[in-house]
Amino acid sequence: CKQMEALEDEPQMSPAQQRPLVTEDVETVKPGSVRFEFGFDFTQDKNFTLSGLNGDLTRFGVVSATFGLAPNVEFESGGVIQNFLSINRQYQPSAVPLQLSTGTNSTHDAGDFYLATKIKLRREGRHTPALGFRFGAELPNSNQSRGIGVNQINFFATALAAKQFGKRVRVMGNLGLGILTAPTERFTQNDVLLYGLGMTYLVNDRLTLAGEVNGRYNTRKTAPLGTESDGAARFGARIRAAGLIWDVAGIKGLNHNSAQSGITFGVSYEASLFQPIK
Repeated sequence: CKQMEALEDEPQMSPAQQRPLVTEDVETVKPGSVRFEFGFDFTQDKNFTLSGLNGDLTRFGVVSATFGLAPNVEFESGGVIQNFLSINRQYQPSAVPLQLSTGTNSTHDAGDFYLATKIKLRREGRHTPALGFRFGAELPNSNQSRGIGVNQINFFATALAAKQFGKRVRVMGNLGLGILTAPTERFTQNDVLLYGLGMTYLVNDRLTLAGEVNGRYNTRKTAPLGTESDGAARFGARIRAAGLIWDVAGIKGLNHNSAQSGITFGVSYEASLFQPIK
């Protein structure tokens, strides 16, 4: 009991807060609350292997809503309202028919949305991390003929761990499995390793620094198109102001087909909107 009291006395870093990181913390949104997130990404020199396009991708409306259902359970839904691709070149022939005007230098499409559930399995101890589990599915909302999305149903599941070090530093780790449908091969899937390692540093009550490496690793010698390794490193900050949490981060791609560089910024707001059933 004394160990738990010592942990509770430490300043809270709002670990359930997600942006600008992708790596998930074990902590969940408190019961009866909903966390809304809205963001904007701009990335450069990204390859889209299914369509063979290379360009600069702007993601407008990176949104999510996360509902606290119980002290250790949350449900999340999110996605991208609209993707805009400024085409630099066609570096290889498209594997799917594209509906693009001849000579066009841009395309746009809705992003694929997802549904996910996170369960906190174990509280953090003085010498042991908190543990959790997150699973969900990505839905086929995009149109592959626009050259950006793959329009497939994908499944993911990850084990989560998180540990607080002192009053300022928090480290999160994710490791799991992604089952990606192969867009051009019938009855074929690619099982990829999902990974994430993130850290936050509490500067003061208003400012938190955050960084991570996060992505997926293809274990096949030759991955089906659209399921290759992809990942990014992010480093940025969260700023609490005007009742909101603002965030900004730089992005550096980790793989050949990843966006080579970019920036993301957004805002989050959490409110108590309903009374959970006890």
